[in-house]
Amino acid sequence: MSDSPLPSNLSARHIPAPDIPAPDIPARDIRARDPLRVVVLVSGSGTLLQALLDASADPSFPARVVAVGADREGTLGIERAQRAGVETFVVPPAGDRPQWDAALAEEIARHTPGLVVSAGFMRILGRAVLAGNRIINTHPALLPSFPGAHGVRDALAHGVKVTGTTCHWVDAGVDTGPIIDQRAVRVLDGESEADLHERIKVVERKMLIDVVRALAVGATA
Repeated sequence: MSDSPLPSNLSARHIPAPDIPAPDIPARDIRARDPLRVVVLVSGSGTLLQALLDASADPSFPARVVAVGADREGTLGIERAQRAGVETFVVPPAGDRPQWDAALAEEIARHTPGLVVSAGFMRILGRAVLAGNRIINTHPALLPSFPGAHGVRDALAHGVKVTGTTCHWVDAGVDTGPIIDQRAVRVLDGESEADLHERIKVVERKMLIDVVRALAVGATA
């Protein structure tokens, strides 16, 4: 089975973005000429981050990655950011969860982002971070199906013929926020979890760039 175009009912889903977070966060003036300031959160290798860094390096792209944060030292994602000359920060888990969340919120706020991107960030964000930021996340499945850390594995276990990737607004739940965009990927016969995940990542990177671009110009994908 090939990656041929999917039927129209399985194509990308486009849903207007809700007013998330709360309305007390000023909306960006879409007439502003300055690029949208983006902070990216990572936990691992940073392949999604690299796609954003590459896009951000293009002067015509309406957003700029201004900082990259991680929850542990020594991640490849942080190394990617440093090679690109982007400021980095690390907030490892320490103390209780509210303390960690407050520390992360403080670090994010230093960079005055108009958007925060959770790009393979493997920790649940708490109230302090959610209250002050507009945050998007990508997930390697077609939500609301197969939420959580094993979306690709769960999709294969259920024998689905089509899976994909979702970009959604982050709320207090796990992969429960309103959906912004979805892209479908066919499951090939006998495909391994690793191979399927790699093919999803290719689509996921393109979707993320499209969503960030659209948000930066005042629209939603």
